[in-house]
Amino acid sequence: MAVTKNAARRAAAKPAVRRADVMPTFIWVGNDKRGMKMKGEQQAKTANALRAELRKQGITPTVVKPKPKDIFGGAGKRITPKDIAVFSRQIATMLKSGVPIVTSMEIIAGGQKNPKMRDLVNTIRTDIESGSSLSESLTKHPVQFDELYRNLVKAGESAGVLDTVLDTVATYKENIETLKGKIKKAMFYPAMVVAVALLVSAILLVFVVPQFEDVFKNFGAELPAFTQMVINLSKFMVKWWWAIGGFVAAIVVGFIMAKKRSPAVQHFLDRLVLKLPVIGKIMHEAALARFSRTLAVTFAAGVPLVEALETVAGATGNTVYEHAVKRIRDDVAVGYQVNVAMKQTQLFPHMVVQMTAIGEEAGALDTMLYKVAEFYEMEVNNAVDALASLLEPLIVVMLGVIVGSMVVAMYLPIFKLAAVV
Repeated sequence: MAVTKNAARRAAAKPAVRRADVMPTFIWVGNDKRGMKMKGEQQAKTANALRAELRKQGITPTVVKPKPKDIFGGAGKRITPKDIAVFSRQIATMLKSGVPIVTSMEIIAGGQKNPKMRDLVNTIRTDIESGSSLSESLTKHPVQFDELYRNLVKAGESAGVLDTVLDTVATYKENIETLKGKIKKAMFYPAMVVAVALLVSAILLVFVVPQFEDVFKNFGAELPAFTQMVINLSKFMVKWWWAIGGFVAAIVVGFIMAKKRSPAVQHFLDRLVLKLPVIGKIMHEAALARFSRTLAVTFAAGVPLVEALETVAGATGNTVYEHAVKRIRDDVAVGYQVNVAMKQTQLFPHMVVQMTAIGEEAGALDTMLYKVAEFYEMEVNNAVDALASLLEPLIVVMLGVIVGSMVVAMYLPIFKLAAVV
């Protein structure tokens, strides 16, 4: 009886061992039937197994060796949201074409340049081969596949329309990543203006102004107040540059840590960003676009409305909107219509509320929300392009003012001396 139990225990443990196995990658060189040289890389259990597989394909292998590991940590490349978006589109396309999911995963893994992404796809494939569903295997990777992604896949499996849902998820991920790129572009330009202005000022104060100071010492005359102020600032920078650099670094690190660890700080910053003159409008529209598209996708996939709102709250990208969506969820859970609950938050524009009301009345909520998402995504796109066009000349003007002011400060004593002579 003990032997039987031990055997059962070993049998139960085998799938777990198999999940952990990831086949090594080999580089091969060979000749086809025409004598043409061919080469490539492929995963296989052993080199001999790969040789046998190549011979079946009509290729005579001459070299089969393990692929060397990257010296500079290529395996350490992180998996980006863009990698997940591309993966989503690939798996959706293959399933729609009738390719079995395990075969699809094998093909996708073979085309991955990011080693970590390739390992992730292979792990998912191994789990599916061992009997897990796609949603179950994705649950083991919550960092790469968020709750929304997993819920949509699970809903697709339950309804028997996994290929259609994955196609929707792929489109959703692509649109969201495009929107994120636009938001980053909008935030990058103001930051770049400030950074360039500070860098140019620091270079002039530390390296250029001291050269003029040596010349002014021989004048023996009192320097203009503006020139003296710039020289004093230069002396301070040269003497305390290390303290200034450390202070700035401490401020940046402290800001990042506080933002990550303190919900109150995050909420304060999100509210502050929404109130900024130009950036605030873009962030408002971006949050509305995310909310509308995410709710449309989850609702269209068959996820219950209250559960969909729970998932959508964290996908808005702003804690102010996140709290508002959670309030909408609570109101909908006790019987309110979505448009009425949205209106109570006093955060959603009249157009969004009206479109939602029409969608609920016509039984086409997801369709109306898709239209709202497309409208605000276009608004964000136009606003970012306008901001870029506005800031390009502004950067030139700011740099001109900074450099011009310092040039004037340095040449004022020379003008004064020339007037005396």
